Amino acid sequence: MFEKILIANRGEIALRIQRACREMGIKTVVVHSDVDKDAKYVRLADESVCIGPAPSKDSYLNMPAIISAAEVTDAEAIHPGYGFLSENADFAERVERSGFIFIGPKPETIRKMGDKVCAKRIMMASGVPVVPGSDGVLADDPKTILDIARKIGYPVIIKSAGGGGGRGMRVVYTEAALLNAVVMTRSEADAAFNNPNVYIEKFLENPRHIEIQVLSDGDRHALWLGERDCSMQRRHQKIIEEAPAIGIQRKLIERIGDRCVDACKKIGYRGAGTFEFLFEDGDFYFIEMNTRIQVEHTVTELVTGIDLIQEQIKIAAGEKLSLRQKDIKIKGHAIECRINAENPFNFLPSPGKITSWHTAGGPGVRVDSHVFDGYVVSPYYDSMIAKLITYGDDRNQALSKMKVALSEMVVDGIDTNISLHRELLQDSRFIEGGTSIHYLEQKLSQRI
Repeated sequence: MFEKILIANRGEIALRIQRACREMGIKTVVVHSDVDKDAKYVRLADESVCIGPAPSKDSYLNMPAIISAAEVTDAEAIHPGYGFLSENADFAERVERSGFIFIGPKPETIRKMGDKVCAKRIMMASGVPVVPGSDGVLADDPKTILDIARKIGYPVIIKSAGGGGGRGMRVVYTEAALLNAVVMTRSEADAAFNNPNVYIEKFLENPRHIEIQVLSDGDRHALWLGERDCSMQRRHQKIIEEAPAIGIQRKLIERIGDRCVDACKKIGYRGAGTFEFLFEDGDFYFIEMNTRIQVEHTVTELVTGIDLIQEQIKIAAGEKLSLRQKDIKIKGHAIECRINAENPFNFLPSPGKITSWHTAGGPGVRVDSHVFDGYVVSPYYDSMIAKLITYGDDRNQALSKMKVALSEMVVDGIDTNISLHRELLQDSRFIEGGTSIHYLEQKLSQRI
């Protein structure tokens, strides 16, 4: 096992990783920008290294600075968390070439699964169902593009091959708008991801977003740890996640979970990962694989009792999975609300000083946050300041606990989306469960 790990991230995930390491008796090194020097996880770390000024490109995306910090502190491994460099194959490669262990998949795996077209082909070869679409990236020939769309049937969605996070996508409803949409999406993809390649898929009009959590040790031992429903979204950004997903036949979930495990074995996957699907009319359609820990890993931890961060670390240290599929038992229900520093109506970020901070508590309540009274929310980074998670024997109990927990949360000095969460927890359709990925935006549009 490692003696010292460098955490190449910030915010709540840096603190979450740090806690997992401390429980395992592993020392931690935290890198930080100059504006994060007083953060809770920096104060609690065994060592800390400032790697640059506030802008991410000068600090948390600064590969040489991060690797130098690992060298000067004699760290053995680097945990990238999520976001920033967590799915950057070049970073993983540079980490391992510098003599450190990257706590995540092999660089070539990240590269393959980061290319959405390549990932789709791998899934098809592994028997994982995919959304009907083009066989590879779109060619330049307009007639070929039009023919593909006609065969698929409108509406279609144009996607960046190297995209993610909801960027590099455009829905097209008519043939007249198709070619211009392809040109615009290519331009956006090139600017955002330095990859102009795009592909086309059938646009599903009322799907749910269901994902499967996997663990694999890279030596043909893999398992899946249940599913999550992440359908409550705005502009492809998740707001609420829960586990398990309700209203889907268990045999369908088990079948897709087993296929995800087969895919992990086929590609020699190493570490924690998530297969993301759209689910509509009883069918699953693969959309992408996240080769890292997810923000919403917390709900899986609560219903399985498994610490996913610690499992990541064990696998990276060369340990084989001690668990088998028969050991995975899903018990109870968990719900996560992302608490963001933003206006709940127009969603504009709300940086500034938190003058009062009071979190929820009680049985079945978990709060993952790096925030405290007097903390200053920086304008330079993601607006999420906390994850509020509740666990109950069933979904109704988890919902009841979440309503109480949200009523207890106090955040003064900045705007947050807590009022939106409170509203959603009273929404009859959400309480019923099984809403599509478009439900929240449709609901919000009625406010205008």
